[in-house]
Amino acid sequence: MAATKPGQKPANPRFSSGPCAKRPGWSPDNLKGAALGRSHRSKAGKEKLARAIALTREVLQVPADYRIGIVPASDTGAVEMALWSLLGPRGVDVAAWESFSADWVTDVVKQLKLPNARTFTAPFGELPDLSQLNFDSDVVFAWNGTTAGVRVPNADFIPTDRKGLTICDATSAAFAQNLDFSKLDVTTYSWQKVMGGEAAHGMLILSPRAVERLEVYTPAWPMPKIFRLTKKGKLIEGIFEGETINTPSLLAVEDYLDTLAWAKSIGGLSALQARCDASAKVVADWVARTPWIDHLAKNPATRSNTGVCLVFSEKCAARTEEEKAALAKKMVAMIEGEGAGYDFGAYRDAPPGFRIWCGATVEASDVAILTQWLDWAYAEATAAVAAA
Repeated sequence: MAATKPGQKPANPRFSSGPCAKRPGWSPDNLKGAALGRSHRSKAGKEKLARAIALTREVLQVPADYRIGIVPASDTGAVEMALWSLLGPRGVDVAAWESFSADWVTDVVKQLKLPNARTFTAPFGELPDLSQLNFDSDVVFAWNGTTAGVRVPNADFIPTDRKGLTICDATSAAFAQNLDFSKLDVTTYSWQKVMGGEAAHGMLILSPRAVERLEVYTPAWPMPKIFRLTKKGKLIEGIFEGETINTPSLLAVEDYLDTLAWAKSIGGLSALQARCDASAKVVADWVARTPWIDHLAKNPATRSNTGVCLVFSEKCAARTEEEKAALAKKMVAMIEGEGAGYDFGAYRDAPPGFRIWCGATVEASDVAILTQWLDWAYAEATAAVAAA
């Protein structure tokens, strides 16, 4: 017997983890004020970039003495700029528990080849033992594991009196989770995640301690132009005032300004976080009443409220990993074919299942409707297998 198909579809069926859904009410008309065809070094261009930095500070609640810069190559560019510019004078510990934080292990160990590096890894769904990190060394970690749905619950594991720097990839946590900037010396993210902006641009936030390191330490390796943050031993202040290292897209800048203005209009950071929490709760409530699905992150305290990752439970009709992968692929294709949800399959390196983006630009009501379609697709797909 065929399962009953849901009678409605999400108003916005886009659940990609990046680029993420545009904010509610978004329209190309919101970008009419973009400084198109103008130089980013013109007065108009500089004003747009400086405004983006100022609004970032306001909405994200970044301390006044921290520098904020717009840099090339999205979050990846921001992280690697920090790694190449700051690491070397101390030991370095790298914590990784999903795909992208594993890239930072590769950068530190295989590319920079730092001899005094230690790595702490955990499988998908778990955190490594953060108590083993040595904060006399520099420490590199992701606040939220985009591909595993696992986050650090807070910054309590970071001592206030640390001697090393903390370098935090916060791309799927910024604007969604409480970042304790007093514990973070470098924080990075991209516009395309929680704020639903366009890709290609990254944000680099530096504490005074990070700035001091930049001005007293010169790396031994050659520094590409797009990584250079200092000149003659001094921070290039212009980077943190809107004078970008390379040419930014002023259309993408306008889009970021639009979503920051939207964030302010709904109540700022706390409202953005509440929207993420609401959508994540919809998924959690569905998982609690659905026997065939489970969270990849088993500890509720470490579950992401943005990239919510799900796997098939022991009660699922599929048994082997191959069967589960095939089932997940079929369900995603069925729902996408109905126009009821896009881009919510698990990351390619993660266990078979689903990754539902619950960032601030997603409506909880749309997430609820998607879960109804997941119920339908599971029933249809497993019935077809049983009939065969």
